[in-house]
Amino acid sequence: MAPGTLGTFPTDDGKFTIFPSRRSVVHSTKGIVSTISPLANEAGLRILREGGNAADAAIAAAAVLNLVDPSMTGIGGDAFALFYDAKEKKVHALNGSGRSAAKATVEDICRDLNITDRIFGTIPNTSALSVTVPGAAAAWADIVERFGSGAVSLSQVLAPAIELAENGCPISEIASYYWVATEEELRGKPNGIELLKKDPAAPQGHRAPRPGEVYKNPLLADTFRRLGEHGRQGFYEGPVAEAIVKVVQDLGGYLTLEDLQNHGKQGSEASKPVPLRFHARDGQGGFDLWEHPPNGQGIVAQMALRILEILKEEAKIPKFKPEDHNSPEYLHALVTALRIAFADGTWFITEPHVSSPDLTSSLLSWTYLRERAQLFDPAQAATNLSHGPPAHRTSDTVYLAVADPAGNACSLVNSVADTFGSRVVPAGVGFVLQNRGAGFHLGPADHPNLYAPGKRPYNTIIPALVTDGPTGDLHTVFGVMGGAMQPQGHVQVLLNMLVFGMNPQTALDAPRVCIGVSLPGKSTDPDKKVDNTVYLEEGISEETARVLEGLGHEVKVAKGMGRALFGRGQIIRVHHDPVDGQRVYSAGSDMRGDGAAVPLF
Repeated sequence: MAPGTLGTFPTDDGKFTIFPSRRSVVHSTKGIVSTISPLANEAGLRILREGGNAADAAIAAAAVLNLVDPSMTGIGGDAFALFYDAKEKKVHALNGSGRSAAKATVEDICRDLNITDRIFGTIPNTSALSVTVPGAAAAWADIVERFGSGAVSLSQVLAPAIELAENGCPISEIASYYWVATEEELRGKPNGIELLKKDPAAPQGHRAPRPGEVYKNPLLADTFRRLGEHGRQGFYEGPVAEAIVKVVQDLGGYLTLEDLQNHGKQGSEASKPVPLRFHARDGQGGFDLWEHPPNGQGIVAQMALRILEILKEEAKIPKFKPEDHNSPEYLHALVTALRIAFADGTWFITEPHVSSPDLTSSLLSWTYLRERAQLFDPAQAATNLSHGPPAHRTSDTVYLAVADPAGNACSLVNSVADTFGSRVVPAGVGFVLQNRGAGFHLGPADHPNLYAPGKRPYNTIIPALVTDGPTGDLHTVFGVMGGAMQPQGHVQVLLNMLVFGMNPQTALDAPRVCIGVSLPGKSTDPDKKVDNTVYLEEGISEETARVLEGLGHEVKVAKGMGRALFGRGQIIRVHHDPVDGQRVYSAGSDMRGDGAAVPLF
């Protein structure tokens, strides 16, 4: 072990993950920032102290996360946000995802990749053909402009990240783990060493930073400075855009300057957030779970929740009590509801203008989901499910939550889709490009998510909010990152709080399950065409695993760093003091990550 470092990675010797975490809920009357990095938390708090609101602080934190955890997130990816306006008691949504190249067809893609089996053929995650227009830069600028306080500029919001990038910052354990694991691949890519730490003793003079080592990225600082000074134009036109197009085209991709310029001019889409009323317990007025509409996968979580509610109403499952948490009966029902929801989601979810609002309403309708709920068998696992008939006849992300003194809140997800995205690094800009295009289907020809020019694919990133049904007051800001785990995590942590009575931290700490999902570019097990595995996190009893196997589930247990499969989440919950009525934020941060929830005072 090198002097001054905290360990060697990426070998998982079990020492880092051997002990379960015990964290307390964090409380504040003024505001909270909860992310996977304390440095990002501090950036968000700084902006709140300078007069910014939750939206401003969220972008400040997201920018720092690009620096300290570039394998998961960055300005070269996409971003989705939900913003709760406390004054209006209204939830706003912003879709910051980018499109495929306007001059590439599915025939071009299949020819270039020599793909003949279009049903199971996919765009490789590390191909330049997987690169879509990065939407995060526009999203950051648009979030500050549309939802921000107006008291701080975009340059001020990005200032903490710029300072850290130029002066250097220490890297945390999990961030280092994935950096080291991808080090050789980055070193072998054009410009890849620009994302590594300078070290004269390392091959090519660069290597991944180890835990506790200082990392600098002045190139990223320059990119942030251009965005801050010139807005969207500073990213989608000029030297940054030119660098993106050059490296993509040099590697065989089709993105053009016109693709980037068009996105810069259009900006992010103001989406209409989708609420779903959920009654966790008898006698409650209900809660509204707010998710993004397609091309995000949030409706998968909403479908699963409604199916569980239908099964309870029809007495096919019991009214679960706190002692039923992670019991075989509960997990069997949860897994089945998720499988049914994903069977529809992985077929229908795609570009918003293809996944119409009518389709979303159809998929979430009581009539349709009562029909789909009939697939549940209390005595047998449901596998190999097909999608339903509505319109036709299918963990590499960061999530953060911010609440401010005025009662506003921002729920934000920013992602490069895979570990270091496509591994395609434009020269001189300090970031990697996402590989979200690998999420397109290449066949059959009638698939809604079929690759097409200028189209947005199925996108896994989904922030969430919960409001009180009768009043519209903010109840919870939350999310769980990690590919197909995200809607599964939403359902589990929400039920942990609303049904099983857990506080925000315990709701995140509780062991999770993850069903195998076959998604282009984001399959739980890429070697399986159809993944029917139920992955159980270490901590769920062996007896429960045996019962699930007896019901026909293919069960595997994930331990150590393999628990990354279950995602990393943040929660901020709102309540009021019973005596003086003062608002209190109570937050948790996932023990599976490097971060924390930090209060403003």
